[in-house]
Amino acid sequence: MHPMLNVAVKAARRAGAIINRAAFDGTILKVRAKQANDFVTQVDQAAEAAIIDIVRQAYPAHALLAEESGAQASADAEYRWLIDPLDGTTNYIHGFPQYCVSIGVQHRGIVSHGVVYDPSRNELFTASRGRGAFLNDRRIRVSRCERLSEALLGTGFPFREKARLDLYMRQLQAMISATAGVRRAGAAALDLAYVAAGRLDAFWEMGLSPWDMAAGALLIQEAGGLVGDFSGEPNYLESGDIAAGTPKAFAQLLAVLR
Repeated sequence: MHPMLNVAVKAARRAGAIINRAAFDGTILKVRAKQANDFVTQVDQAAEAAIIDIVRQAYPAHALLAEESGAQASADAEYRWLIDPLDGTTNYIHGFPQYCVSIGVQHRGIVSHGVVYDPSRNELFTASRGRGAFLNDRRIRVSRCERLSEALLGTGFPFREKARLDLYMRQLQAMISATAGVRRAGAAALDLAYVAAGRLDAFWEMGLSPWDMAAGALLIQEAGGLVGDFSGEPNYLESGDIAAGTPKAFAQLLAVLR
């Protein structure tokens, strides 16, 4: 395992332990709304602090972009860590076991390492560019789905961008008609990991942040899938709109989105 990925795994597991401990010992969550339908708890903040502490000890000169604390260090640093300490906070608040820790590492703007860790199931998804994708040290591949009509899709509602809800509803209607089914579980990073593992055949969502997508997108690419924005271009981290899937399902997904 690459040393940088090893640090990311250590950080994700430390954050996962904090998340599990609070979930299992009956900790009363202090919930604050950052904006409509977007929440943060003291567990998010504690998990993020633990991740940052581990990364800082190993790589003090690296830049960070974390969901709760924002950007740290120079934006033009050679390495940047994209950190979501608890993707699926709303699920976590309600005891719905679909949430994860997501950590991506960019090298000169290219995501080179990624970890998505589901602490409730102890499932660790990892990838390094050019070295494949893994679930608990077992190599994973995207599914063999070739027809969108046979595909199970994941998605997420644009809860931060209500102005685009009409567009999304048109997309959802089209996808329901064109596929075998659509699922919305509420943790984008974990949905992307599920595409990499073949549990979902494709995924799309709009209005995401870089820390939601970085690790999961690399997992899919290293598992043999394709990732892009709604035009198929590689600027999804900037636009926040992402589509992903098996090679053949991806092309059909884009056609429906257009």
